Amino acid sequence: MSHDQNFKNLFLDYPLASLAFFAGEEAETIPPTAKITPVRQEQLKKRLGDRFRELDTPLLVEFSSEKKQAVLFILEEETEPRYFSIHRLIHYCVDVADLLNITRVVPVVVFLRPGRHPLSLELGTEHNTYLSFRFIACDLGRIPAVEHLESRNIVARINLPNMRYDPEQRVEVCLRAQEGLAQLEPDPNKRVKYADFIAQYANLNEAEQARYEQHLQQNPYKEVIMGPIRQAIEKSLQQGVQQGMQQGMQQGMQQGMQQGKKEGIQQGRKEVARALLGEGVALDIITRSSGLSEEEIRKLSVH
Repeated sequence: MSHDQNFKNLFLDYPLASLAFFAGEEAETIPPTAKITPVRQEQLKKRLGDRFRELDTPLLVEFSSEKKQAVLFILEEETEPRYFSIHRLIHYCVDVADLLNITRVVPVVVFLRPGRHPLSLELGTEHNTYLSFRFIACDLGRIPAVEHLESRNIVARINLPNMRYDPEQRVEVCLRAQEGLAQLEPDPNKRVKYADFIAQYANLNEAEQARYEQHLQQNPYKEVIMGPIRQAIEKSLQQGVQQGMQQGMQQGMQQGMQQGKKEGIQQGRKEVARALLGEGVALDIITRSSGLSEEEIRKLSVH
C-alpha cells in the first residue's frame, strides 16, 4: 500500500475539502469561487547530475478578486514522523517559491501516525535570527474521531479510521466513514475508490468485519454504500470471465497448432518409412532416416 499515493489522490480529488481539514486556519477564507490548481511536483534541477526534489501536492489557490494575491499550499504526507525532515521541507518551499515567483506559501504536513517531530526551525545567533520557519502540522493520529463523526467535510469523514479512537470503536468509526462517503460523494466511481481507502486504513479483523456487515444490514445507507461496490465486483468478474475466455481460446489455438504440427511431422516420417520399406531398404537405415522406432516401422509393414 502506498500511503503517499493514497493521499495524493485525496488532495487532488478534494482540494478545497483537503485544505479546509488539513490547513483550516489558513483555508477558512478561501471562497468556493477560488480556482485551485495542482502545480507540477518535480522542481527543476540546477545541474543535470542533481536529484529531483519532489513535492507531494502543491496546490495554487487563485482568487477571483485581483486585490488578493494567490496562495500556494504545499501539502506533504509523512507516514512516519521519525523520517520527517524540516530542512528538506524548507528546500521544497524555497524551490517552488522561486520557480513560481511567489511569497505567499503555506507548508502543510499530514502525519499519518503519531510521533515526535519538530514544528519550527530558526537559524541565527544570540544576536539575530536570520531564518525562521514553521509549518502547519496535522497529526491525524491525535485528532479525536468522535469530533468528526458527523462532519460535512468529506476528507474528514474518509480519514476517520486514521484518527484517534478506542479499539472497540473501530467498527462504528469505519461505518461512519462509509456513511459520510455515501452522503457526500455523488460519483459512484469515487465512492468505490474511497470505500477501499476507508477499508485499508480501518483494517478490520475477521470478527470486526462480521460486526460491521451486521450493522450495515440495518443502515439506511446500505444500498448507497454497497451499490457501487457490487457493480465494481460484477464488472471485475465479467472482465475476468472475458479475459479467461480469450486466454482459453488463444491457448486452445496454440495447442491445436502445436498438436497439428506434431501430427504432420509424424505423418511425414511414416510416409518416408513406407517408401523406404517399399524399396526394400534395411530396417536400421529406415530407423535412422525416418526417426521412427523399429517397432513403429514394423507396424507400418504389417499395414
